[in-house]
Amino acid sequence: MKQTMLIKVCMKDDKCRAKAMKIAVGFSGVDSAAWKGNEKDELEVTGVVDSIKLTKKLRNKVGFSEIVSVGPIPEKKDEKKDESEKITQLLPYYYSFGGYGVPHYVHYEDSYRGQPYCSIM
Repeated sequence: MKQTMLIKVCMKDDKCRAKAMKIAVGFSGVDSAAWKGNEKDELEVTGVVDSIKLTKKLRNKVGFSEIVSVGPIPEKKDEKKDESEKITQLLPYYYSFGGYGVPHYVHYEDSYRGQPYCSIM
């Protein structure tokens, strides 16, 4: 059964944090791992994992670590998407230059006019 666990790891520096993340992600059965807490010292691991073996491995390789909580994965609620994350739709309109034999051109225009076309600016 998939579960989520929170493991507190005492670390000296960013190198230890990277090492702990590498160990957690490389452990068999781990679906995802992320840092939580104010000081980014709590590792949240999701998947089918033996929490005791993972904690023991972190203690041996990184430093003192302890299990804070283990439980089932919380269900996600349906959240409304923010308007800034909405998908814009391209609306085609046709125009021609008049006259016989001149082809019609299709021009696509973005429905959201406030967003610039260039992603750099």
